[in-house]
Amino acid sequence: MDVRQARSLHESRLMRLANVTGVGTGKDEHSGEDVIVVFVTRKVPRDRLRAEDVVPETLDGVPVRVLAIGDVHAQDDER
Repeated sequence: MDVRQARSLHESRLMRLANVTGVGTGKDEHSGEDVIVVFVTRKVPRDRLRAEDVVPETLDGVPVRVLAIGDVHAQDDER
């Protein structure tokens, strides 16, 4: 399965996990391989999360990376 298919298949479930603010695709900065990127407000050690809130390391054979981006807020576009 390719990265886009895997993201599409699992995105709604990932968005329900604690601290998750978005899901996308990208390239691993070291290997260059395609990965699913899960954006979170902050990284939390696995042992401090409920089992159902742990982001999996792979989905359908596609590696998953977690990227902490902080709180996300909509910006008012008035100028």
